[in-house]
Amino acid sequence: MAEPASLTAASDGVFGRIAHRLAGLTGWRRWLAAGFLGALASAALPPLYLVPVLWPAFTGLLWLLDGARRARGAFMIGWAFGAGHFLTGLYWVGIAFLVDAEQFALLMPFAVAGLAVGIGLFPAVIVLAVWSTRSRGVPRLLLFAAVWLAAEWLRSWILTGFPWNLIGSVWAFSDAMLQLGALSGIWGLSLLTLLAAAAPATLSEGSKTTLSRWLPVGATLLLLVLTWAGGELRLSAAPPAGSRSVEGVALRLVQPGIAQSSKWATDLRAQHIADQMALTLRNGAGRYSHAIWPETAITYSIADQPDLRQALAQIVPPGGLLLSGAPRTVWEASGPRLWNSFHALDPLGEIRGTYDKFHLVPFGEYVPLKGLLGISKLTQGRLDFSPGPGLRTLTMPGLPPFGPLICYEVIFPGQVTEPGKRPDWLLNLTNDSWFGTSSGPYQHFASARMRAVEEGLPLVRVANSGISGVVDGYGRTLARLELNKVGVLDAALPKPIAGATIFSRVGNWSVLILFLLSVSAAYISRPLRGLP
Repeated sequence: MAEPASLTAASDGVFGRIAHRLAGLTGWRRWLAAGFLGALASAALPPLYLVPVLWPAFTGLLWLLDGARRARGAFMIGWAFGAGHFLTGLYWVGIAFLVDAEQFALLMPFAVAGLAVGIGLFPAVIVLAVWSTRSRGVPRLLLFAAVWLAAEWLRSWILTGFPWNLIGSVWAFSDAMLQLGALSGIWGLSLLTLLAAAAPATLSEGSKTTLSRWLPVGATLLLLVLTWAGGELRLSAAPPAGSRSVEGVALRLVQPGIAQSSKWATDLRAQHIADQMALTLRNGAGRYSHAIWPETAITYSIADQPDLRQALAQIVPPGGLLLSGAPRTVWEASGPRLWNSFHALDPLGEIRGTYDKFHLVPFGEYVPLKGLLGISKLTQGRLDFSPGPGLRTLTMPGLPPFGPLICYEVIFPGQVTEPGKRPDWLLNLTNDSWFGTSSGPYQHFASARMRAVEEGLPLVRVANSGISGVVDGYGRTLARLELNKVGVLDAALPKPIAGATIFSRVGNWSVLILFLLSVSAAYISRPLRGLP
């Protein structure tokens, strides 16, 4: 059987020979190679940040694609790549099934593999779409990045959305690189990263001159350098980190490190609250104006517990508040309803404000198709949480207006502030102890920092087991409590940056703009390079 033209052309030089070998793989060897390349790409994600591995990962993916003769083969290459990438990037989800191992451990491999295979369908469709255009060289590079970007955006909302580990998050180790987020959101970083990572695929095209083969690699590297330089320039013009803070506000972030396996134990719930109160007061009650506890730090519905509210009020300084996560239960005619909520408690033990989480975690907070599946959620109790009404901006005594976000609500680009009512800062309460000492909490914190840059708003994050911290509107971490460290963190509240960012105005329309620019560039470049 004759080889595809794309395969036979790729025989010049070392890159051509590697491309030829990859394109020539068949059967299980092809799927294994694609899965390995996808797993390799996950090493660039937090906390490893091995960004150079993206070059062989995405370049190898396009070279594998050169050997696909049919649509099914192209689809399977992308699916194997995606499954390998998400299996290694999201392995930590399985740790949650071990909290109640007796009940859920047997489900762990099926859940993790099912998640990876399910989300892996996105790269499968991406690769199939690119293969169907029969493009080569720069046009294929641009189309690949554009379609991947569109798929990331689709992943952020379809079936309630799961935009975890968007490829642009590989730059979270660099404050300078993150600054592009203020202009285009993480979407611009994702597009740029994909262009640079896949650009070496042009090196296998032996029919071209050396200059034309290396030009895409050089151009994308230059774009990375310019992005970094622009970020450094923006940071150099910004006020020094920590120099602008809200007067009269002294935050105390409490990271209690309560083991998830004992968090809801009936005989320990009161002790957990007492321990958190003691931890809050450890460094002196007069040194903070507002204490902040993590998601479900209080395991009682405090609206029904006046005595508990009075006890908690003892740690609230005059004029201040205790901001804490807690479940909220309301009894209706049809039975009880449950919310994963945030409350603000004043020195008199009165609730001054409440926010109900609206973006719930499937299987963690509710079970889709519960009647069909016949299983309960992973969290405490069999009653599913109800979704709240949506994003809110709250105004509390002694605090600038803020936007509360519970757990993974912070991972959604362009969806963290109430429309038409922009806050001055973001507050993210979470409980990542479900995932132990793993990549998950680091990836979560990186995503939170990206939202701060995109919106130009400081972000305060308080987690049960970490990572807790204070981030300014430029994404700079001003204070931080590391993973698994029990303690408190005293910090000032930064002011928002002057003026709204472009992304906070444009929002996720930036995806459409970037997509159209990339597709247009791909179309224009075809005749210029003599392509059909």
